[in-house]
Amino acid sequence: MSTKERTWDPTSIGDRLPSGWEFQQDSIVRFYETDGWPTTLMAVNAIGFLCEAADHHPDLTVSWGKLSVRLNTHTAGGVTDKDLELAKEIDRIVLWRPDKGSALPGTTRKFVRES
Repeated sequence: MSTKERTWDPTSIGDRLPSGWEFQQDSIVRFYETDGWPTTLMAVNAIGFLCEAADHHPDLTVSWGKLSVRLNTHTAGGVTDKDLELAKEIDRIVLWRPDKGSALPGTTRKFVRES
């Protein structure tokens, strides 16, 4: 017997929605800007890896210097805890930079930015 997962709407999602993400229709959406096509493709590949490992797949819109990610749980008909958890992981990976004082110097390019 399968149970339908709880979905969140704009009024009930409250502070569960990760910073930078927007509620649009029955999805949550995030926009990123990059310093160009190669960086956009690297971000897409990182997101693809996470989503495939999670068996939860977003809609991506990809162009030069821009990327949008749209998450919802199709089988539930809206935004579930799966989407919220995956959104946090996507941000963690795509926006990651070495800490100050790290042995890793980090890129001097603009790389990926919150839009």
